[in-house]
Amino acid sequence: MSDEPITEISTQAGYDRWAPGYDAYDNPLIALEQPEVRALIGDPSGLAVLDVGCGTGRHALWMAERGATVTGVDFSSGMLEQLRAKPDADVTVIEHDFTEGLPVPDRSVDLVTCCLVLEHVPSLGAVFAEMARVTRPGGRVVISDFHPEMLRRGYHARFREAPGGPKFQMLGEAHTVSDYIMAATRAGWSIEHAAEHVMTEALAERSRSAKKWVGLPLLFVLACSLPA
Repeated sequence: MSDEPITEISTQAGYDRWAPGYDAYDNPLIALEQPEVRALIGDPSGLAVLDVGCGTGRHALWMAERGATVTGVDFSSGMLEQLRAKPDADVTVIEHDFTEGLPVPDRSVDLVTCCLVLEHVPSLGAVFAEMARVTRPGGRVVISDFHPEMLRRGYHARFREAPGGPKFQMLGEAHTVSDYIMAATRAGWSIEHAAEHVMTEALAERSRSAKKWVGLPLLFVLACSLPA
């Protein structure tokens, strides 16, 4: 790990500060994650989707453009400000801390997405139970997260507001892969797909900051379904 000073900041304050530059940030985790998540989502046309921790809308907008009816939930006013400012952002936005429950009715959505969020959440069980509550029978959830192995090594979500500026870090929870699997199954979800992904040489060629991560397990993804 680098000896460079890092300022710890709360998750909400951190994402509020990161928001103006978030979409343009050279983030190797997102470069690795985005195609994996979209492959797991498949064709979202006609689906009612709840994007939990939607941020600036990178997945929510993609699904809406393909015919989904999308509601995005996030507690960062800064991230949601960026989403609302985007042209043709056909997404219903709710500013809300989802650890206090999801602000939608029972069995009201076909798909829940929750991407690069749960590392910041203390209780996985409560979140998976809430996602099961709001999902219709036969519906699905797609999860992505910073790999627990990287948290074990002492890495967390980090950013700079400007090149060469100070580095900020939002601390994550020390969940394990087993914690995700057990939380999902205890909430009634059936596991469809679980995979760990390392940074590849090919992807690192497209991301300046990715080169030091080649071969390391950066990403965990999980897709589950409810019994029909």
